[in-house]
Amino acid sequence: MKKDLGVHPFLYPMPTYMIGTYNEDGTVDEMMMAWGGICAENMVALNLEADHKTVANLKARMAFTLAVPGTDTIRESDFFGIASSNKMADKFERTGLHAEKSARVDAPVVAEYPLTLECKVTEFQDQPYGLRVLGEIVNVLADEKVLDEKGRIDAAKLNAFAFDQMRNGYYAMGEKAGQAWHAGADLMKK
Repeated sequence: MKKDLGVHPFLYPMPTYMIGTYNEDGTVDEMMMAWGGICAENMVALNLEADHKTVANLKARMAFTLAVPGTDTIRESDFFGIASSNKMADKFERTGLHAEKSARVDAPVVAEYPLTLECKVTEFQDQPYGLRVLGEIVNVLADEKVLDEKGRIDAAKLNAFAFDQMRNGYYAMGEKAGQAWHAGADLMKK
């Protein structure tokens, strides 16, 4: 029997993505985001509160990186979701992570994150539920340690983690449970 829980943002898994931007003084700002994701072949959508420092940085630089953190950086990544660069100027430095400038966009690439999308801001959309930022993916960077023998990203090697909105937890991801466009193919024959 199912129980009625009312209106809540209860979908699982929710992604944990890291938005990388530069502050006005050139220092790195990194923010954890769970509300957004891929919205087209070469586009991402970020749903943010307009008062985030990251939003000011996006408007000033019109560029960002969107990275997938691994479980080995869960402490630092969680911190990026707790701390605000509006109140803590040395937020990135406190973690001990390392960043270099993207070769394609005016945004930082964090060395410890295994998968990074380099993006240009294409549009800001003020919505009744908040600000949506659309970004065009101009390149994808992947650490060699997460690639298979054919040079493709191996999701199991990412050691990514998802956010549990219901109980505020992080859960490791990576075990393959089936083959897409094959696991249910036998039902096509009925």
